[in-house]
Amino acid sequence: MMGAVVGDDIPGRTIIGSNNIVGHHAVVGIKCQDMKYKPGNECFLEIGDNNEIREYTSVHRSSHPNETTIIGDNNLIMGSCHIAHDCKIGHNNIFANNTLLAGHVIVEDYTHTAGATVIHQFCHIGSFSFIGGGSVVSQDVPKYTMVCGERAGLRGLNLEGLRRLGFSIVEIKSLRAAYRKIFMPGEGNILGIEDRLTELEKDEELGRIPVVGLMVKSIRDSFADDRRGICKFRPWTGSS
Repeated sequence: MMGAVVGDDIPGRTIIGSNNIVGHHAVVGIKCQDMKYKPGNECFLEIGDNNEIREYTSVHRSSHPNETTIIGDNNLIMGSCHIAHDCKIGHNNIFANNTLLAGHVIVEDYTHTAGATVIHQFCHIGSFSFIGGGSVVSQDVPKYTMVCGERAGLRGLNLEGLRRLGFSIVEIKSLRAAYRKIFMPGEGNILGIEDRLTELEKDEELGRIPVVGLMVKSIRDSFADDRRGICKFRPWTGSS
């Protein structure tokens, strides 16, 4: 499109697959804005197929020769978004206008951000999650969940998204029950979150549902030493 910039005269490369759209004045595959980048180092960007990258969006190459900024297939990245160095974006995601991703953010598949979302560096955004408009995300968003807020908190499951994407009634009911057990235990339950996750895995019914196991793994992985933990739970009537 008119005024778009694709690639840069620096070492490394930008690889773009087939059937992609790059909007007016978008900037794709240029040097990152990371102070760790050393002039002369190779840096890389790989974009898959069937992506729509709209006007005024910026997508930067990696900050280090051993890293690559990656965008998968079938993503809609609306106007004025920013994908910083070393981000890893999966498939079938929708980023609404002015969604800003700092460096090293990992976004899985089928996520949806509303407008003016800001995501802190090194955060992980789990598949099938939803981030409300104007949110500032400073910790991981588990699979299937919905977060929002100036300091984004968990507000329940992404129920509408799950329905639209064809999740079964059994899967959705099971995820709702599991969510309540993890984040909304009864007053007499004094178990920590790790114990609640373990208890859920041993549950004779819920423990056998694959999507529940995936949600539990998504939450547990976020508590690894090199991760940021998950967005804090904040009650919101009717959200789960």
